[in-house]
Order: sequence, then C-alpha cells, then structure tokens
Amino acid sequence: MLVQDRFGNRIIPKRHDAYPARVNDLGQDLELRLVRYFTVVAAHRHFGRAAADLHVAQPALSRQIQRLEKYLGTRLLDRTPQGTRLTPAGQTFLPRAEALLRAARQAELAVREQAQSDRIAIGYVEDLVITSAVRELRRRYPDAEITTRHLSCRDVGALSDKRVDALIARAPLPLADDDVSTTPLYEEPRVLVVPRGHPLAGRASVTAEELAGEVVMPCAFETADWTSYRVLGADVPTVESYEDKLELVASGGAIAVLPVGDRRSSLRPDLLTVPVEGAPLSRVVMVSRKGDPNPMIRNLRLAAKAVLTAPAS
Repeated sequence: MLVQDRFGNRIIPKRHDAYPARVNDLGQDLELRLVRYFTVVAAHRHFGRAAADLHVAQPALSRQIQRLEKYLGTRLLDRTPQGTRLTPAGQTFLPRAEALLRAARQAELAVREQAQSDRIAIGYVEDLVITSAVRELRRRYPDAEITTRHLSCRDVGALSDKRVDALIARAPLPLADDDVSTTPLYEEPRVLVVPRGHPLAGRASVTAEELAGEVVMPCAFETADWTSYRVLGADVPTVESYEDKLELVASGGAIAVLPVGDRRSSLRPDLLTVPVEGAPLSRVVMVSRKGDPNPMIRNLRLAAKAVLTAPAS
C-alpha cells in the first residue's frame, strides 16, 4: 500500500531485519573482494581460520563481511559457539557468489589469453630488413602489439630463452630441428667482397672452387654448412664486429663472401663486389619454437611469405 506524508511525499516503510533495505547511494557496485571473503568464511565455517587463509586480520575480515551484509541488506552469517553458520540468505547467496567469482575468473583468463594472443616480438639478424613484413602484419592486425628486436649474428639464443617469439635470419642456424619450426622465405646468391686493386676485383665472377681451401672465419652462426658470411684469408685474426671485418677486408688482410642482399659493404667506396658462381644460395628463413600456441606466429608467417622477397640485384 502506498503511504504518503501530509505533503504528498511517498514514505517507504521501515524493515525490521538487521540491515534495512537501501538504495546504493554511494554509486558503488558489489565488490568481488567482499564476495570472495564471504565464500572463504562459508567454506571454513570459522572467521579465524578464514582470516588465516586470506592472510588478513580477523577483525578486518569481520568488518568486510559486515560491509557486504550492509550492502545486501541482510545477514549472511551467524556466529555460533562452534564457529559460523550460514543464514537462509547466506545459503541462497553462496552458490551465486561462487558462480560470480568463477565468471569473473573466466573473464579475466579470456582477456589475458586474448591479450597474449595479440602480442608478438619479432627478432631479426644483421643486415635483414623486415619492415615490409611488420607493416603487413600491423595492417592485418591493427590492434595487436607487435614489437621488433634487432639481434647480433651470435644472439640466436633470444628465441630459445623467449626474448623473441619468432626469428627471421639466414640459415643454417645452430638450432635443433626438434625444437623449432622453420619456414623458408627466399634465397639469394653470394658475392665476393674485395678491396679496390685486389687481383680478383676486375673479374666478372669467381667460382666457389677458387675460394675453397681458404681459412674461414664465420661472421654469423658457426655450422658445418656454408655460413651466412665468410671472411677468408691465410692468417685472419679474430675480429668480432662486422665493421671491423670490413675494415680488415679493405686493408687487404682478408676477403669476404656475403649474401648479395647485404648492402653494407657497398657503403664503403674502397670495397668492390664480385659475383660468386657455384656457391650455395643464402637462405632467409623464419623460425619459431615448435609447438608455440601463439596465433600471431602463424599470422607473421603468412605476412612474411606474402611480402618478403629477395632484394633486387
């Protein structure tokens, strides 16, 4: 029945339970933390054990349960000499509270999984330019978090220790076939790099056989196969940086064999390139950890195969 005062305003009758019904005048929603506290107390049937499980002080836990009961407008728990028991309202609320927490956890996991699946770190090595593949991947997946990491030629461990999710590099790589999935992208021939005035500088080409037997100091990953880069000479010192290797070649201390797509030697006017015939082609590949469920790896593979090609000679 509608009750009004003498001014015509509606009067809401008072309830006689412990927590009168009220409008949430603070504009706050039900706090999941309070709901979780309630379910833990309900499981233990004891405030002290529940407080220990939650790593909170027992008085603080009691206050939080009172906040929840005040919010809901009814008592959920009654204290007994043995501990705590659910009220009828608490029995009604408990399964719904557990379902609410499960739904919140599922929502969190779904979002985290989605966020993870929309993230990829791409490593690339030395002279390779992967801009077109990264641009294409970002065009296809504009909301994804796509980062790149330039690696030194000896930093292939970035894939196995998960600093990157995929690696674009020149094969062969010192990685076990059982550990990685490999996708060929393109191939390119090799060139000899010599200083101006070198006896081979005026040749139209040289053969791989002519270079056989030279002392090899790889600039890239050490393998039994042809390495990505070679520095050849009778007495080649140990040189780590690529720039120092070019300096060694320019000074007449060595010659080098590089993929034709590596343009860095052309930046020096004191170096010339000569095509090498009969040498294995330099293979550019994409590798990822075998069994990695990240769908962005497949997406990168498709984008890279679509747009990454050998540079024009």
